[in-house]
Amino acid sequence: MRKLGPPSEIGRLAAPLTRLLDGVWQRMHWWIAAMAVMYLLSGITVVRSDEVAVLLRWGRLVGDTPALQEHGPGLLFAFPKPVDQVVRVQVKHVWEVPISTLAAVPTAEADDPPTLNPLTQGYAVTADQNIVHLSMVARYRIREPAKWAFYGPADDDVLRVEVTSAMVRSLGEMSVDRVLSDGRKDLIAEAARRAQAGLDAASSGLELSSLELTKLTPPVVLAEEFDAVQTAFISAETKKKDAQAYAESAVPEAQSRSEAALQSARGEAASQLAQARGEADAFRALAREYRANPMVVRERLYRDAVERAISGAGNVRWVPPPSTGGRYQGFRITIPSGTSSHAPADDD
Repeated sequence: MRKLGPPSEIGRLAAPLTRLLDGVWQRMHWWIAAMAVMYLLSGITVVRSDEVAVLLRWGRLVGDTPALQEHGPGLLFAFPKPVDQVVRVQVKHVWEVPISTLAAVPTAEADDPPTLNPLTQGYAVTADQNIVHLSMVARYRIREPAKWAFYGPADDDVLRVEVTSAMVRSLGEMSVDRVLSDGRKDLIAEAARRAQAGLDAASSGLELSSLELTKLTPPVVLAEEFDAVQTAFISAETKKKDAQAYAESAVPEAQSRSEAALQSARGEAASQLAQARGEADAFRALAREYRANPMVVRERLYRDAVERAISGAGNVRWVPPPSTGGRYQGFRITIPSGTSSHAPADDD
């Protein structure tokens, strides 16, 4: 068996330290193990229901596709820092950013003349070279968490720049009359489309949810003219809507009256036609009878006429014939009361 030589000078100097560390380990080894376990468990992250987590490992994004880069709600197991870094992103929250880069800034003194100094005042120029001031509110959310966390900007400046640029370009393609009247929806839609294209090109990962014009005014010196235009436009729209409402009520009523008159005329025409056909049929039947027995028909027609005349009389008085003739020369009929005269009738 080989004998060990005498300890070296370094060994003799390190012996107290070695005995100290050994004693510490004998007494606190379970504390050290617990701290190591806690360190390893510190990489566990709880992702809430409205969040998506993105994992960075040594500063690089983990995952080749958005499906692998984004981790949904639940527990996310990762290595503790500084190996992994977990970024939680609220994807369902909508942020609101006021944009006043094109708004007019009040002057320090109330008596100061209005100015359009581009260094102190914000404004945009329309297609017909008119000036307008406007304030906006942009609402956005994070559409691509991985791109926003790794490439996106740290603040809202990129959103303000893109929205302002898009609004200036859109205003430059529209006349001031359309902007101040019925063209605001088209203006907002076009500006929002261009702003979103700019955000996508900048790899911001943001989605513009809505864009709202909170204030749209001409320069201060044209405020009265602007109000007059707005008042005239509102008045014209009101009259137009009133006319449309009246037309919507008057046209159906006229159509109903026309249809009722048409149906009444058709019914009257059918009744008159049926009556005419009945009288024609009766006349043709009478003509056939007359051709067969003319004397009988004449006598019947005569008696019918006399009966109709007598039925309407109030009093009938027979006049005896004169003593010389031997035959009746006629009779007298008294018309009912309410008439002004008496009419004699002769009977042959």
